[in-house]
Amino acid sequence: MNKILLIDDDRELCALIRKSILRENIEADCCYSGRDGLAKLRETRYQLVILDVVMPEADGFAILEKIRERDNLPILMLTSRDDGISKVRGLRAGADDYLTKPFEMDELTARILSLIRRYTRFNRAEETSGKLCFDGLTIDADSRTVVSVNGSFELPPKEFDVLFFCAARQGKILTKQQIYEAVWKEPYVYDDGNIMAIISRIRKKIEENPGNPRYIQTIKGIGYRFNKEV
Repeated sequence: MNKILLIDDDRELCALIRKSILRENIEADCCYSGRDGLAKLRETRYQLVILDVVMPEADGFAILEKIRERDNLPILMLTSRDDGISKVRGLRAGADDYLTKPFEMDELTARILSLIRRYTRFNRAEETSGKLCFDGLTIDADSRTVVSVNGSFELPPKEFDVLFFCAARQGKILTKQQIYEAVWKEPYVYDDGNIMAIISRIRKKIEENPGNPRYIQTIKGIGYRFNKEV
């Protein structure tokens, strides 16, 4: 059974979410402060964190940064702030999805299930070093080859690593910093030009129409996302 962690000081909402997702065979632990949530994460393995932005002591953004220092599990942020600045800030800091209160419980449940599926798929890909298969594109981590509408070929190491990193996180918005630190294994040095050039080269090799990319999509002002519809 999948298990998630709710970090929200609204006890009534936590109880409602817990009851709703149990129908989908998902258990939930509830913490009502960021400090308690971080402590719980050190004790238990979860498939997802739901994190409220507005909480006592430390806000959700501060807790998000603490989680991202040690964990790559998906994080869905909840907020009553219906503004683009908060959303971009959360996504830049490493949130995977964002939902504004009030929301329909069915929508929240659908987002939870989608994020857990992607996380499970990514972990399986990393553990087996096997293939990622999409419509018109296959990425083989063992042979480090790619098959697309343009044929079968090998990519240079950094190009392959960037493509695999994005594809394994299908549907997740990734900042240039996340991509850089994961692939180069060193602190981000604002090397946006290098990442943009690599993405451009990848598109020319895997896309039928690089000017209108189907796989790696640009998210203006944030970074990139591997298309969740392929």
